[in-house]
Amino acid sequence: LPLIIISSLATGTIITMTSHHWLMAWVGLEMNTLAIIPIISTTHSPRSTEAATKYFLTQAAASAMILFSSMTNAWQTGTWDIINLTYGPAHILLTLALAMKLGLAPMHFWLPEVLQGSTLTTALIITTWQKLAPMSLIYMTLNNLSTTTLILLGLLSSIIGGWGGLNQTQTRKIMAFSSIAHLGWMITISSIMPNIMVLNLTIYLIMTIALFYSLILSKSKTIQDTTATWTLSPALTAMMMTLLLSLGGLPPLTGFMPKWLILEELVAQNLTPAATVMAMSALLSLFFYLRLTYTTTLTLSPNTTQTKLKWRFKPNHTTLLMGASSTISIFLLPLTPLMLL
Repeated sequence: LPLIIISSLATGTIITMTSHHWLMAWVGLEMNTLAIIPIISTTHSPRSTEAATKYFLTQAAASAMILFSSMTNAWQTGTWDIINLTYGPAHILLTLALAMKLGLAPMHFWLPEVLQGSTLTTALIITTWQKLAPMSLIYMTLNNLSTTTLILLGLLSSIIGGWGGLNQTQTRKIMAFSSIAHLGWMITISSIMPNIMVLNLTIYLIMTIALFYSLILSKSKTIQDTTATWTLSPALTAMMMTLLLSLGGLPPLTGFMPKWLILEELVAQNLTPAATVMAMSALLSLFFYLRLTYTTTLTLSPNTTQTKLKWRFKPNHTTLLMGASSTISIFLLPLTPLMLL
């Protein structure tokens, strides 16, 4: 990939994250969108072109809504500060626009399609880096956003992220629904304890990077492909198993930490019904993670003598980032008190 595209992608996000003025935030988001379009359509197949078009249309619509909400706010209050978003209708518009940008339910329909049309590496960029700019905008405007709306969006996303992933056979679509569910958890807690939201985002990014890296390394595009992972590297299959369980949020793995803190905080705020729904939706997600774990580590695909020797070859990609992120996504739970800001 050309360096200019990667640097524009990074610069766009950083401009959004560091801006005080709504117009600059919008410029950053637009730069970001325009930079990722060529990344999505690098393969030049009709499917990737379609994915790029879908991505462009949703993100452009969401950016326009953000611009519109900030303009109505400026018209009413006379200020363009991101922090001073005090006009009622502007909040609602902004919340919906950012939900659309992130792929939160009920504006999530583009995410699985776009991920399925792009390569695994591009899918990794969309599910990790592309979440940073909208999340930072949510973090900056939290004082003025409606808590009820955010919690409802979060509950809906975690349910749909669990339900939608049950029927999928493509690993990218499964990762898309997993992403929707995780973002739902983040949004639910965002207006109550923003520091837990940031912690959850960080852990989600690290776990997603680790899992996508292992999928890229083993070239697993469908659930069927994961059955052959053991031929590539027996150590990788064990890692993938613990990673998937961590993503599902099982103790004593890192993925349990955000779920634990969020449920505890929701119950502390007397939002017990919400906490119950969230916990139930986590079970839905756990089901498809467990199915992936099962195919990866507990099934043997039909094989020949040659396939068993695949692990002797050197991997094509560097595994440093994967090793680091996998270790963090498995062992971080005992450090919970340290992580709480």
